[in-house]
Amino acid sequence: MMKKTILILAMFMLILTACSSYETADAEVTVYDTGVNPDDWALIPAGEFFMGLNAHETMLDYDYEIMVTTVTNAQFTAYFNDALTDGAIEMDDSGVVVYYAGDEFHAHKHEERIDAGNWPVYPLDALGYRIEFDGNYFSTVAGYENHPVTSVTWFGANAYCEYYDFRLPTEAEWEKAARGVDQRAYAWGDEIETNYANYYASHDPSEAVYGRQGDTTPVGFYNGETHAGYETFNAVSPYGLYDMGGNVWQWTDSVYKGEHYRYLRGGSKGTYEYNLRVWTRNSVTPTHSSISVGFRCVRDQ
Repeated sequence: MMKKTILILAMFMLILTACSSYETADAEVTVYDTGVNPDDWALIPAGEFFMGLNAHETMLDYDYEIMVTTVTNAQFTAYFNDALTDGAIEMDDSGVVVYYAGDEFHAHKHEERIDAGNWPVYPLDALGYRIEFDGNYFSTVAGYENHPVTSVTWFGANAYCEYYDFRLPTEAEWEKAARGVDQRAYAWGDEIETNYANYYASHDPSEAVYGRQGDTTPVGFYNGETHAGYETFNAVSPYGLYDMGGNVWQWTDSVYKGEHYRYLRGGSKGTYEYNLRVWTRNSVTPTHSSISVGFRCVRDQ
């Protein structure tokens, strides 16, 4: 009962975040050049690391690579146009959909399935959307090319990864990439200040326009550089990853036991400091779409 209550509260937090941002979506967007390349990958070597609040020794006995940043609007827009051309995605009245073959999950002592069929990827009428469709072609809203793509469901994130022969990370893969092999609380260390990440009331420049929950910041914004007078901390993980705390929650491939929910990691622009700790997790249905949720991919070596 307690687990169910926590789950419901976590979902409420995400929904509340989605409903309260972008009230002034027509405001002019400031474009920052962070110098961070969204096409870069980081190698995570095989070996043990400490996982979870209680630092349980966990082994990943293989190397893998993970994106240095979350997937951007520009990258996802390019995927949309390519995938629409070759028939990998389709359009219906709700927006973009993709075929998913289904899977089994363990629910309340019996097996259930997500049925095969078309599942939502991206609702084109989503609050705070950053990708537009003119009936033939997708384009990114000007100024948001280098921001993390949001409003993508788990099905959409999974489809993007599979389209390029990548995959979504497991929780263990995500956490090792975030914390390395020590017992740090955050991807960058054990302390947090307002200029370390984009989170609730962190006073990043977007909050002057959008309020305390702010807007997303470009990927790699917290890189130790000063952007328009705002001095950032170089908040990289031990393997050189950006935004492993704050900005957007990130989809993983791990399933919430007892339901078909998928786990999220990393916290977002609308959550508090404790949500940015490397072991904090959230979970929602794979059809969930939110302006506070994005993703990054991994690939095998």
